[in-house]
Amino acid sequence: MSMRNLVKSIQDVMRKDVGVDGDAQRLSQLVWMFFLKIIDDQDEALEFTSDDYTSPIPERLQWRTWAADPEGVTGDDLLDFVNDDLFPTLKDLPNTTSRAKVVRSVFQDAYNYMKSGTLMRQVINKINEVDFNSLTERQHFGDLYEQLLNDLQNAGNAGEYYTPRAVTSFMVQQIDPHPGEILMDPACGTGGFLTCAMRHMRDNYIKRPEDEALMQTSLRAVEKKPLPHMLCTTNMLLHNIEEPSWVKHDNTLARPLISWTKDERVDIILTNPPFGGKEEDGIENNFPAFKTRETADLFLALIIRLLKKNGRAAVVLPDGSLFGEGIKTRLKEHLLAECNLHTIVRLPNSVFKPYASIGTNLLFFEKGTPTQDVWYWGHRVPEGQKAYSMTRPIRLEHLDDCAAWWGGADREGREETEQSWKVSIDTIRERGFNLDIKNPHVVEDDHGDPEDLLNDLTKAEASVESLRAELKSILTEALAR
Repeated sequence: MSMRNLVKSIQDVMRKDVGVDGDAQRLSQLVWMFFLKIIDDQDEALEFTSDDYTSPIPERLQWRTWAADPEGVTGDDLLDFVNDDLFPTLKDLPNTTSRAKVVRSVFQDAYNYMKSGTLMRQVINKINEVDFNSLTERQHFGDLYEQLLNDLQNAGNAGEYYTPRAVTSFMVQQIDPHPGEILMDPACGTGGFLTCAMRHMRDNYIKRPEDEALMQTSLRAVEKKPLPHMLCTTNMLLHNIEEPSWVKHDNTLARPLISWTKDERVDIILTNPPFGGKEEDGIENNFPAFKTRETADLFLALIIRLLKKNGRAAVVLPDGSLFGEGIKTRLKEHLLAECNLHTIVRLPNSVFKPYASIGTNLLFFEKGTPTQDVWYWGHRVPEGQKAYSMTRPIRLEHLDDCAAWWGGADREGREETEQSWKVSIDTIRERGFNLDIKNPHVVEDDHGDPEDLLNDLTKAEASVESLRAELKSILTEALAR
């Protein structure tokens, strides 16, 4: 059975359980169960390769003890075990090791929603079909992850638009992280940027175990919401991260901006902060120079603060961040003064469909020198396709023309084309730091003078009203006969 079909069959079983209501609960239930299975498979491998390794999970609670036997504990006995022993113990697991911290952090916000121990046993038996120590099966987890991600997107997460894999890959490709560079995603979601960055480094730069170790110790991530945090932590385990204790369950905006010290600064930030969301009352007080509760704005201020000198960032932001006024203007002025905003890639509204229909932009900048010129690239939907969709999403090859134009790490040899244009800092200042600058090489349709259009509309409305009155008169006369 394929991984995707396996997940579907598990979800079909869960739908029969009266305690599990909706996709979000099914996902949460599925993730903690898979998490325990993955941890146990890894523990077995670590016990085999290391004489002094001990699992952080007590023996009676290890997956192999209570779940591996297909005819093992079931029904009410299984429910009592899970609710009264497994969850309470793991929620309060002592933080004796990094691996123990990972287990505890996942279970502190996890819940068992299932009410039928018999159905739970069926789910467990299906999960047991997967051997996460098998390289092939672990690779096939990509299918599972995509399925989970799709379900998460459909579960309704206002303001959270999970980044298409092609966009993530392109951003990582242009930033080009190396092992040893401290890389952070301060709003990591399910960990898409992290896995993509790890894949990039493993494919291009990691040649020795020392390189792998250096990479793993240089990763940083924070996620505010429990379900994405669980998904991210599980995702890290499946990408050969044995102790992803650096995936924090927290809100990076909850700290005063000034409290982030030089020691906490990073070389690279790759992120897609939540769009359109509002933070809770009081969070704005952590950002006295940029007092707002709008999540995307606060994250941009934080990112500028967190970057080291010469640090580089790639950030997804909505159109509103480019043309917005007030605090947004002050924030953009700060960005352009502190960083070299060298490139903005403008994406069409359909890139995030069907989960959102919103104009988005990829901002690439480096801290340490002020901006002199901003290069724009206007991405176009492939010829013969009106828009991106769930069945025809954006793919990495659709961005090959931008990658070819980019000019390498030093961005050399860039030229203006039908899809690219350069704007000076002086022009941006004259525009009041409005960065929503359209492609000058594209002739917009001339809709005419607004006043003339309004007059034409008024005449058309008067004509319609006259015809309506005439028709009413004819009908009244006909009915009177």
